[in-house]
Amino acid sequence: MSGGGCSIVWFRRDLRVEDNPALAAGVRAGAVIAVFIWAPEEEGPYYPGRVSRWWLKHSLSHLDSSLRSLGTSLVTKRSTDSVSSLLEVVKATGATQLFFNHLYDPLSLVRDHQAKEALTAQGIAVRSFNADLLYEPWDVNDAQGQPFATFAAFWEKCLSMPFDPDAPLLPPKRINSDTLVFEDESEKGSNALLARAWSPGWSNADKALTTFINGPLIEYSKNRRKADSATTSFLSPHLHFGEVSVRKVFHLVRIKQVSWANEGNKAGDESVNLFLKSIGLREYSRYMSFNHPYSHERPLLGHLKFFSWVVDEGYFKAWRQGRTGYPLVDAGMRELWATGWLHDRIRVVVSSFFVKVLQLPWRWGMKYFWDTLLDADLESDALGWQYISGTIPDGRAFDRIDNPQFEGYKFDPNGEYVRRWLPELARLPTEWIHHPWNAPESVLQAAGIELGSNYPFPIVRIDAAKCRLDEALSEMWQQEAASRAAIENGTEEGLGDSSDSAPIAFPPDIQMEEIPEPARNNLPTTARRYEDQMVPSMTTSLVRVEEEESSLELRNSAEESRAEVPRNANVNQEPRRDTLNQGVLQTVHNNNAFQQFNAAIALANAEDSTAESSSTSRRERDGGVVPVWSPPTSSYSEQLVGDENGIGTSSSYLQRHPQSHQIMNCRRLSQTG
Repeated sequence: MSGGGCSIVWFRRDLRVEDNPALAAGVRAGAVIAVFIWAPEEEGPYYPGRVSRWWLKHSLSHLDSSLRSLGTSLVTKRSTDSVSSLLEVVKATGATQLFFNHLYDPLSLVRDHQAKEALTAQGIAVRSFNADLLYEPWDVNDAQGQPFATFAAFWEKCLSMPFDPDAPLLPPKRINSDTLVFEDESEKGSNALLARAWSPGWSNADKALTTFINGPLIEYSKNRRKADSATTSFLSPHLHFGEVSVRKVFHLVRIKQVSWANEGNKAGDESVNLFLKSIGLREYSRYMSFNHPYSHERPLLGHLKFFSWVVDEGYFKAWRQGRTGYPLVDAGMRELWATGWLHDRIRVVVSSFFVKVLQLPWRWGMKYFWDTLLDADLESDALGWQYISGTIPDGRAFDRIDNPQFEGYKFDPNGEYVRRWLPELARLPTEWIHHPWNAPESVLQAAGIELGSNYPFPIVRIDAAKCRLDEALSEMWQQEAASRAAIENGTEEGLGDSSDSAPIAFPPDIQMEEIPEPARNNLPTTARRYEDQMVPSMTTSLVRVEEEESSLELRNSAEESRAEVPRNANVNQEPRRDTLNQGVLQTVHNNNAFQQFNAAIALANAEDSTAESSSTSRRERDGGVVPVWSPPTSSYSEQLVGDENGIGTSSSYLQRHPQSHQIMNCRRLSQTG
């Protein structure tokens, strides 16, 4: 490679040639060398999963083809140290400038700042840009200059900013390696199914966006909850890898909204507002990650530090295999493995079941999503799991359990989704499809179902789970009150101090052989059905939170005492709690009728609340110093009181324990992870 005086454009999660500010700046500066560095070891426990690596492989190939048509090619390097590799490229090319686009997860913020310092020390001019958000996190604050602590207040401010998001940039007209291995032989068979339903690459992302805007968008408000059909945008993988810019999505959807408003199309206007809210939630996930860098590891509200999670590998294995005995949950987990995708509502169902019914540590679920989702996104996933477990100020009440049986009635009323992914239940009448344990024996025999044999009994009864959760929460509040009393007496350091928490161990690696035999045998067929249902027209990375039942609902949070996973766990043993073991109600595996618990979802506007956040240092909005996270200079931590009908502010929690709903002081969180 040669090219004295040239510029390096460092690609990461911005794999497109249009609306790419770093690429545009490089082209304006002269000759460009486009570089992608594959250093997954830098991600620590968040090494990209199989389906994510498959997408990246094809997206990079598509990007390289686009760059070649413009006069250059993509230089790829395998590395364990991105900064060192950048320095090597600089020395080899004689480059004098480096351009890249911002990322907002804590690992990237640290790495980007190190890159800037190292290259600046070598006399290289470094500039960075916003290519992933409508507005930078540091531009959106309340009247006191503090970050917002609730989504409703944050999004209202975004929509009322005094300046519009920058218009998308056109691709350049002309632009004056190592071979990377993303999949091994054992993964190619499973990955072959993905190509039948998905088409990575920035031009395919553009087609997917056009398909959605001219098709499903107009009825998005009416159809978005249907899990058995293609009703969302399916844009989230494209957005995660930066194959389409959020600014382009925002502008094109707004143009459509104006057109419908002129026609008096109120349904279209409502659909656009709901879709834009999902874009707002994606923005909010970056905003929260930037201001609270450890939100993927720690709950933002301190009281769940005292919650005693169930540590049981048997539960975890049954959940990820789709063998819980709850058809909607099991269908979702089988679809996730086969396709790398889940509808927003199904994500909520399976994650809520994981946290509320099984009471497994939320980070286990978040890590499994990371390993299996095509749109695995650290910021969005952390926000979703924190929301599910009620550990953000506008999160969902932790004492609320959604019954998968009733969720099935709402989101898969005809049972088509369950039948597609659970072929063993395909002949079961719709009346019993979401609760086969209640079906008469004659009906089960006619459908070829033997509970406990070819389909399991429920792993935990909902009424038993509710009692167990109430017991655990009562124990948690007692521990929290005792800790607070100790603090007031000066005998304990404080809620924000997590230094005494033991490191959590992620569960063992998931092997493909663990997928149930019926699902494996049926994968080619289900993949074809899946392809027929779903024109690759994809969802916004956080379109997993759609309006009243946000994808924010997707996940759960709060697990300060990190428990080791027992290596000798037995599926038949009663689950054990970790640090605060008080015993667990015995799980019952029978076909008795379940006690019904209503799972109504209420989302509305929550009151603005301010909370402590990290401070940032920045000298220019576009270009200049990479944003750097630093601990807050004060111990500011305001109590958060929300509207009873708010987006997630659980009135029961706030009324009973208002002193507990304080944002954790990031300065006092363990920074070693």
